[in-house]
Amino acid sequence: MSTRRHFLKTLAVLTGGAAPLVFPASVLGRDGTVAPSNKLTMGGVGLWGRGSTVLRTFLQHDDVKVLAVCDVQSCRRDFNKEMVDKRNGDQACDTYIDMRELFERKDIDFVLIATGNRWHALASIWAARAGKDIYCEKPVSMSLYEAHALEEAIRQYDVVFQAGTQRRNSDNYKFAVSLAHSGKLGKLKEVHANILWPGTRHEWLPGEPEPSPEVCDWDKFLGPVPWRPYHSRYVRNAGWYRIDDFEGEMPGWASHTIDMAQWAAKKDDTVPVAWYPQFDEKGNQKWDIHATYADGLKLIMRPGGFMGLGTCSLRLVGEDGWVETGDSSRVAVSSDRLREGMGVYRDGMYEGPHVTEFLECVRTRKDPTSNVRVTVNSHIACHCSSICWKLGRALTFDPVTEKFNDRAADGLGIRSMREPYTLN
Repeated sequence: MSTRRHFLKTLAVLTGGAAPLVFPASVLGRDGTVAPSNKLTMGGVGLWGRGSTVLRTFLQHDDVKVLAVCDVQSCRRDFNKEMVDKRNGDQACDTYIDMRELFERKDIDFVLIATGNRWHALASIWAARAGKDIYCEKPVSMSLYEAHALEEAIRQYDVVFQAGTQRRNSDNYKFAVSLAHSGKLGKLKEVHANILWPGTRHEWLPGEPEPSPEVCDWDKFLGPVPWRPYHSRYVRNAGWYRIDDFEGEMPGWASHTIDMAQWAAKKDDTVPVAWYPQFDEKGNQKWDIHATYADGLKLIMRPGGFMGLGTCSLRLVGEDGWVETGDSSRVAVSSDRLREGMGVYRDGMYEGPHVTEFLECVRTRKDPTSNVRVTVNSHIACHCSSICWKLGRALTFDPVTEKFNDRAADGLGIRSMREPYTLN
């Protein structure tokens, strides 16, 4: 990385091939410290709520130095700068309103992107073009087109990418998936993913006086979505869905659960080929969506009917048994024989192992668990589900050509993006 290369180059110049200089133990990484040449440098973008939580996790690593934070709201910039400065023991953390200025810095190795959903794909593409490794919160895309553009950019610029689908590094989910992969459940018949309401909202809040760009840059807050008048609720967490509403909660929530279902089914390289909205006995469309893979395996997406083991529930059903788990970290199985190897897992979700894996991959240049390939495929599945539900009719999809059998469905695979915040 640039900072480590700079340190080693400077060291060589200082010594001039003569007798070695004497450096403090901290510079050499002794006395339990990490030498500056081994530190990874970081910038954070869009840090509030979830973003600040993940930033705190990165700050727990002695081999990470946060150099800058970026947010369009001054209160959030100030909050996160104070947190970083307190950890670093100085006042050196820089702040930015425009993420592109942060990406241009040559001394930053990787970035955390935790903006509103509408920004994730574009921000990641900008970061990749700047040569930054990326830890991006989900959903990483809001349309099929964005998913393709993101994968292309990550491949083209050869950067490490980890999506914030941290359940792939959570022990209870790993155990459940291991039962499927080991064959202990027998041949898989169904994988069940917890979802929320697949619909979207389109109403606008009444306009309010717009603050100064220094307090809240409204134009940059909106980013790629169509312009609308400012309202203070939009810039608080409670109002995010009213702007990031192109595909509702399918990519926002199901990017976790469908992702885990694909993982368990060993379908990381593909997606289902047929999609079916569900209706009740009166003909009313339900929240549920069903899909089938080319080999006949069923993906069942439903909001309820799980065992109360926590949010983001996952149920795997095979010919010889089933397993279910959720964010409580408790695991239920169909028989005692499936308990072999089951542990007592940490209660609740924690992104620590996911962040640790990402940092190791930044150093080794290996692909993380939630790399761009598996993440994009799980998001394509989310987008297909959303399109099926919006149209309210069965669809078929070709994972190779990535086309539906329906012209209207293909048309929903792209959303307009407001200039200048486009993928071009």
